[in-house]
Amino acid sequence: MRLGLLGGSFNPVHNGHLTIARQAREALGLDQILFIPTSYPPHKPNGSLAPAKDRHEMVRLAITSAPSLAISDVEIRRPGKSYSIDTIRLLQQEYGAQTQLYFLIGLDAFLDFSSWREPLTLLELCPFVVLSRPGLSFRSLSNVALLPPIPYPSLADLDAGRISRLETPLGKQRLICLKLPPCVISASDIRSRVRQGLSVANLLPPLVESYILHHHLYKEERDRTNS
Repeated sequence: MRLGLLGGSFNPVHNGHLTIARQAREALGLDQILFIPTSYPPHKPNGSLAPAKDRHEMVRLAITSAPSLAISDVEIRRPGKSYSIDTIRLLQQEYGAQTQLYFLIGLDAFLDFSSWREPLTLLELCPFVVLSRPGLSFRSLSNVALLPPIPYPSLADLDAGRISRLETPLGKQRLICLKLPPCVISASDIRSRVRQGLSVANLLPPLVESYILHHHLYKEERDRTNS
């Protein structure tokens, strides 16, 4: 089995996340994408973070009719902050050697990779798939000190859309750069729209939108501002 790991706060999960998951699964020939909501992301402030149980439930609702998408609570059930190296090791134990894991990560997050816990060890655990992000260039990977040299013309070809995929050896594993169509939906914009009482139609799966409204999520910041 070929399993893609897609972690994140999913605060909230939205249609862009689902589209990216499907596009990456198809491009890489994966059997399934596993959504992994974080409990306490070590690299993000928690000021507007909905409770982990709510974010997990929203993902579950979003993928309920998509058998190629699944969800894991591996980070939520573990106390403390969520570190990717611990998550991958636990999932390797859980799924066994018959499953090849692929770690999916946005280019924006990967540029900060050197500050992660045990980054060199992490790169040896499974292939990393770096996904394009609007406004960012794959050529910036040449500034990530932990990576082997990647041919600059190839990175430029990715940015220009002349190629959509680039693979390079990474120790015993591989680094895969994948250019996807740009996603214009952002969770921060959705939270802002909810706080302002604006429509979020077509941005969220209907079940997720209903859950947010029913549980009054993402209203607190507006209430604090008005107090």
